[in-house]
Amino acid sequence: MRGPGGGGGTRPPRPPARPAAVLRLGNPRRRINVGLVVMTFVLSIFAGRLVQLQGLDSKIYTAEAAKQRVHEETLTARRGSITDANGHELAVTVEAREIFVDPAEVEAAKRDQVATVLAKELGEPKERVAGLLANTASRYQKVAVAVPSVAERIMAHGFKGVGSTHRYRREYPGGDLAGTLLGFVGDAGTGLAGLESTFDKVLSGRDGKQLVETGAAGQRIPMTRSTQQAPVDGRNVRLTIDRDIQWAAQKAVGEQVAATGARTGSVIVMDVQTGQVYAMANAPELDLRNWAKTPQENWANRAVTEVFEPGSTNKVITAAAALESGAVRPGTAFTVPDRIRCADQVLKDSHPHATERLTFSGVVATSSNVGTILAAQRIGDQKLHSMLERFGFGAKPGSGLPGEEAGLLPDWRTWSGSQRCTVAYGQGVSVTALQTASVYQTIANGGVRVTPQIVAGTTTGNGAFTPSAPGKKTRVVGERTAKEVTAMLEAAVSEQGTGNLAAIDGYRVAGKTGTAMRYDPSCQGYCGYTATFVGFAPADKPRLVVLAVVQDPREGYYGGEIAAPVFKKVMTFALKSLKVPPTGTRPSPVRIRAGG
Repeated sequence: MRGPGGGGGTRPPRPPARPAAVLRLGNPRRRINVGLVVMTFVLSIFAGRLVQLQGLDSKIYTAEAAKQRVHEETLTARRGSITDANGHELAVTVEAREIFVDPAEVEAAKRDQVATVLAKELGEPKERVAGLLANTASRYQKVAVAVPSVAERIMAHGFKGVGSTHRYRREYPGGDLAGTLLGFVGDAGTGLAGLESTFDKVLSGRDGKQLVETGAAGQRIPMTRSTQQAPVDGRNVRLTIDRDIQWAAQKAVGEQVAATGARTGSVIVMDVQTGQVYAMANAPELDLRNWAKTPQENWANRAVTEVFEPGSTNKVITAAAALESGAVRPGTAFTVPDRIRCADQVLKDSHPHATERLTFSGVVATSSNVGTILAAQRIGDQKLHSMLERFGFGAKPGSGLPGEEAGLLPDWRTWSGSQRCTVAYGQGVSVTALQTASVYQTIANGGVRVTPQIVAGTTTGNGAFTPSAPGKKTRVVGERTAKEVTAMLEAAVSEQGTGNLAAIDGYRVAGKTGTAMRYDPSCQGYCGYTATFVGFAPADKPRLVVLAVVQDPREGYYGGEIAAPVFKKVMTFALKSLKVPPTGTRPSPVRIRAGG
């Protein structure tokens, strides 16, 4: 063996080689068992989840799915009609289509075209329609309500983002016929004024509903379940109003208001025996097709809401009180100057005249203020106040009309010195047109007051009519008193009276003029006049009462010249329309002047 430095030494021996690695395969049975355990665990999780979804929580998820798929739709009930006494429709519901747009869906390039078409078909300003289309942040903009044929023409264009939906629309065939009496319905289908508001629950019925299944895009899924609760249509309301008489009343008072430059006017036509109202007209009247553009003060039915001092039409109550008390008789003589002192006031007669001798019938026929005061002094304040109450002053007439006022009747113990006199001839108390008409209905009906009635009854969809209860009857004065007052009122329409312009050829007419100073808050006192005429015919067999009142006329102001011609026109038309024949009798002579 060589040393380290030597050149011929031998190498050390190599370490022995490692034996080759041997690959040992796992136990197949063990591997399969592990896999089965893992699979069983995973499947058990799925199975548990399925049990939870389909078993334990199934109702929760079913309900959630139903919320997304099932939708409730309202089935609108059809609003009932309002008709006149003969079944003519004054307010009716018709089928319509609501046209709407989804501004986000309307193509920008077609907006001008869409606006042009919609504006033309719907009669809307193009600028308004364009403004709705420009509101792209909204997904729904109502454009207008149209008749079905117009909606069909619009939808035929196939504009994307333009749609229509079924709805009902309220229409008033007469336009302004009985406008303030009927009232109107708002966009939501609810009555907002007049009888539409008062009888809203009766007219509106009850909406129904249905549940339908729809897809993600909102389309209805065919062959799926649909649950429906049918709507109950509203009942029809039949009025006592006669369409033709209403038209004549509106025409007459409207023309007179225009001719005299008056502020307003009202006319009432009433059946003497039943208290049913055949006409209730106001001027200006409300055009129900454009109610939203009409000042709100013209929405009110002035015949029942406007309060005024009645003036000489009130003298019939003083006359009735004097006759009932026995203090005077129709022929009782009065010495009547043309003025009289009451406390600190000197009150003038209706016209200047020398001191004259009048019968009590003459006092009423010539409408003497002074003579009426002299008669009232014989019965006293308390009895006069009581008679005013019995005729309905200070209480609502009971017609049930919206806004009905009770007027003003101060307690007799609070009357001032001058008021003790002025109340006798209709100043110092206030009433409505309907209250005044009711007073004359009472006299014409032999002293029996009947509560005014405007609704005849209701009709269901199958035509079953339910009449309203008849008006309440109340004995106010005796039949003899009523006949004596009637004779005085008939004399008032004669050539000797103040109401001769109300006379009707062939008919006996009883009535009374009224000219009262008008209290106006705008001038904080009395400014202007109220001109009134109210009467009935035929006087010997009364059928109809007609009242005409004109507020603040500028061309004249006496009731006999302003209101009496309106009464004559309306009464003449109503008598002919209802085929009321003349009685053919002549009135008994009434002595106006007293001897000696």
